[in-house]
Amino acid sequence: LAQPPHLHLAEVTASQFLDIWKHFDTDGNGYIEGKELENFFRELESARRGAGVDPTNPTFREKMKEFMQKFDKNKDGRIEMSELAQILPTEENFLLCFRQFVSSSAEFMAAWRRYDTDRSGYIEANELKGFLSDLLQKANRHYDDQKLQEYTQTILRMFDLNGDGKLGLSEMARLLPVQENFLLKFQGVKLTTEEFNAIFTYYDKDGNGYIDEQELDALLRDLYQTNKKEMDVKNLTGYKQSIMSLSDGGKLYRGELEIVLCREPIV
Repeated sequence: LAQPPHLHLAEVTASQFLDIWKHFDTDGNGYIEGKELENFFRELESARRGAGVDPTNPTFREKMKEFMQKFDKNKDGRIEMSELAQILPTEENFLLCFRQFVSSSAEFMAAWRRYDTDRSGYIEANELKGFLSDLLQKANRHYDDQKLQEYTQTILRMFDLNGDGKLGLSEMARLLPVQENFLLKFQGVKLTTEEFNAIFTYYDKDGNGYIDEQELDALLRDLYQTNKKEMDVKNLTGYKQSIMSLSDGGKLYRGELEIVLCREPIV
């Protein structure tokens, strides 16, 4: 393993944060888990204590457990990017600045919708810059053009996994706090285009190409029952609001809903 970058720093910049992430998420699946997690914690401890750490030592396991209790917010036994942002002292933590602004997935979707101007389900690099500058202003962060450029590049490096210079909604949503990332809730429910079209057509009774909130409600309940997922009404209302933020004055078009239910994050 190459020497892990920047862990000893009092504060890491956005791009150093990314180097650290890429160093430990060796399989690139968006999580630091299993052996990667052990390596990460070992290196973090060493960097913070300025001395080597013995992973076979029982206190190491104990400390690692405490560490996970503190930072693994959704208790899935692995660390994701938003959780790592809490662990590392990132310079004016620009990921957290995202957090403060998009405290809910509905806000995130509304912002997304403003910038995905051609409704492609992607934000291109030039649109991304506007998106970020908007976020930073809303969070009252002072930034100059150079900073904005760095953030834009960093976000692209983070999420544009296939290198096409644009970001999918599900890729960007990884910036949301886990409990807010309602797209993750649909992970086990991803539909093929055929399945999606069949469902959409079924609920778009009058065939006008969009559904309204009531129809979306029925559609989501249906999806959850079919997938035997537990659905609490409070959550359903939340997801519905988030998805409706993508709608056009209460009309949710086929393409928008497809982004949520079909687009697989490109891993």
